[in-house]
Amino acid sequence: PDNDTLAAMSAFAAPLVAAIPSARRGLRAASARGSGATPRRLAAVAPSLPVAVTADFAPETDLELSDLTAISPLDGRYGAKVQILRACFSEYALVRARVIVEIRWLQKLASIPEITEVPPLSAGANQFLEDFLSNFSPADAAEVKAVERTTNHDVKAVEYVIKDRLAAHPELAGILEFVHFACTSEDINNLSHALMLRSGVAAVVPFMDEVVDKVADIARVEAATPMMSRTHGQPASPTTLGKEFANVAYRLARQRSQIDKVPLYGKMAGAVGNYNAHMSAYPDVDWQRTAEEFVTSLGLTFQPYVTQIEPHDYMAELFGCVSRFNTIVLDLDRDLWSYISIGYFKQRTVAGEVGSSTMPHKVNPIDFENSEGNLGMANAMFSHLSAKLPVSRWQRDLTDSTVLRSMGTGFGYSLIAYQSTLKGLSKLETNAGAMAADLDGNWEVLAEPIQTVMRRHNIEKPYEKLKELTRGRRVDREGMREFVSTLEIPEDSKARLMDLTPATYIGNAVEQANDILAQIKAIK
Repeated sequence: PDNDTLAAMSAFAAPLVAAIPSARRGLRAASARGSGATPRRLAAVAPSLPVAVTADFAPETDLELSDLTAISPLDGRYGAKVQILRACFSEYALVRARVIVEIRWLQKLASIPEITEVPPLSAGANQFLEDFLSNFSPADAAEVKAVERTTNHDVKAVEYVIKDRLAAHPELAGILEFVHFACTSEDINNLSHALMLRSGVAAVVPFMDEVVDKVADIARVEAATPMMSRTHGQPASPTTLGKEFANVAYRLARQRSQIDKVPLYGKMAGAVGNYNAHMSAYPDVDWQRTAEEFVTSLGLTFQPYVTQIEPHDYMAELFGCVSRFNTIVLDLDRDLWSYISIGYFKQRTVAGEVGSSTMPHKVNPIDFENSEGNLGMANAMFSHLSAKLPVSRWQRDLTDSTVLRSMGTGFGYSLIAYQSTLKGLSKLETNAGAMAADLDGNWEVLAEPIQTVMRRHNIEKPYEKLKELTRGRRVDREGMREFVSTLEIPEDSKARLMDLTPATYIGNAVEQANDILAQIKAIK
């Protein structure tokens, strides 16, 4: 960078960038002397800056990847929480899925009578292929990556490695050129991504179900626990704690059910979606029917109208469902954070945990905060994927390829968030006393039922009279009872109002909370 560029950089970045050429020379000199110093750090060379800025945090050049050196927290700090997703969304997972699709396509070709050059495979040949798939390992994927360093093409590297392995079997050696036959790379990729999404969703949804079940369980346990509602942050008609959890459980269950309804699409239609190459070689084969049979044999839904790529609309639908589920969890996180802050919940302490580095008394709602932050990261990724993937210039551009490599990231952050929310829920202790005290301090919320009963009995200006009595004022039990006693209404109605308290003015909240499991079952 020139001096103007360096001047515009932060005090952290500028000396590091300026140091690189000199540091490289220093490293080469050290290497020539046989220096074995580890780790190596770039030597800062900006004498006008403080030593701490120029040297203390100069980057090391040879750190090996570990949970401490990973750039993404998904592979570092939170690696153990998302380990289940590595087999679904990693580079190894993508290579393995490609190998599966290539082998299954070769087997499909061998089943088509018109393709006489690929006769039906013997039991021994099929078993060889099945063994190859079942034994495929990260070491095999590493071999593919090694070939890719020469080809500079990831799918072609898969093809070459497969051919190399199949050459060891006499029968399969005769049909090597039918590996990747008539395929464009996207034929292999789109099916691979669909298989990866299927396995990834299968890994994540049990955690989503656990969140739904836990929230519904709290709804039933706390069905009759009266609680002040708040609209616009102000005291409003009371509810029950269980009913508020039931609201969330139902919303979550509905979005969770939508995920199961999103079909995972696939295509096998060649370079621009018209089976051009297929028909040039075997014009008598019904290639669209063959492609549909093949795609559905993988457990996917056939996409009949495509360009070079499957249009990815279903991915946007799927990511949208997960995002909406996440938004509801985030809404729950924030509400619980707020309820904790006003004392409606206590949090069970965990031996050895520290809430603050300077305030020993603190028990912070960190699990809900962690969940909220990770849900934001997840939805940011899903939002970009949903907006970007359905858009491709003309019959295809490559922008989807690099983006799809990150599709597991949204699921990773989601998975961390679900675990954090579940942990936070497990530590909650309902403070019914605090809720009761809050209700008892807000008798003015009974203005609503009193004016509603007054309307029934045609009392003039009921709303206005209650507004004059309660708006912006505190009214206690005796004040409300005194007002009711002056009303010219039937005695049975007056008696009901006299017996009413904020804690009993909860409508059918208890019944709704207790009915949540039946309502969720109806959704499913």
